[in-house]
Amino acid sequence: MKNLVKLGFAVLLSATFTTAKAQSTNPENSILWEVSGNGLTKPSYISGTFHTMCSSDFEIKSKVMKALEKSDNFVMEVNYTDPAEMATMQKMYQTDKKLSDQLTPAEAKELDKILNDYGTDLKKMDNSSSQALYSLIALKATPCPQTEMKLYEIELLKNAIKSKKKVYGLEKVEDQLTSINKAYGLKAVIEQLKMGKEYEILLKKMVIAFKNEDVTSLYTHFKNDKLMNAEQEKAMLTDRNNNWAEKMPEIMKKESSFFAVGGAHLMGKNGVIQLLKSKGYTLKPVSSL
Repeated sequence: MKNLVKLGFAVLLSATFTTAKAQSTNPENSILWEVSGNGLTKPSYISGTFHTMCSSDFEIKSKVMKALEKSDNFVMEVNYTDPAEMATMQKMYQTDKKLSDQLTPAEAKELDKILNDYGTDLKKMDNSSSQALYSLIALKATPCPQTEMKLYEIELLKNAIKSKKKVYGLEKVEDQLTSINKAYGLKAVIEQLKMGKEYEILLKKMVIAFKNEDVTSLYTHFKNDKLMNAEQEKAMLTDRNNNWAEKMPEIMKKESSFFAVGGAHLMGKNGVIQLLKSKGYTLKPVSSL
């Protein structure tokens, strides 16, 4: 479970802070979508997720659980039940090259100073990967102890396993890490580390948007220009969405499927919803089941 928490932090890149506002009246703002048409004999479902949350904020809505119950299989971004995937995941924080060897002396000194604000230093982190550095951001920005953090996909996975559903992944851990590394190299991660409190504030807004099922706002916050430039958006969202949208039809054609993907992947012209619509499927937001 410790390693699963770490993975959750890495893919977050992406807490009870304030009382959430009323859910947006936009009918398309739903974390759950039904997929039908285009030759499907049974509908499938896509649920947006928020990878890591404090238990005080955590909730899986009943309609999401009902959609999972109605589906024949459970499809995650990465199949955490695959031993090979887990082995790859455990290596994600290892690196062959020290952080200090990738920086000038001045840059290394600056990073050491930044890391002091995160309760560590460069000497302790020098043999870590840039993903390990990024995990520090998520740890500090999430306002609860690690023991009180919940991984949304893992809770869904537990229910899927309990119901003896087949579990699949839309991509490999290695694919996901390639995307992360392409988007967030060491120097980009250092810039994110500098955000400090600003990152915490943005994460709070994302949590509130997710709790309100305001996936449009969640997408907008996620692609904030301080978190993600155009190149990073292409690597983290657009390219992965296109890859998933190519794989999903074959999975849905065989069996009714429940897809769980990060909420920021749903919306936008290159979001999973629009990509599947362009392939001839009917997608509609689900308010209740």
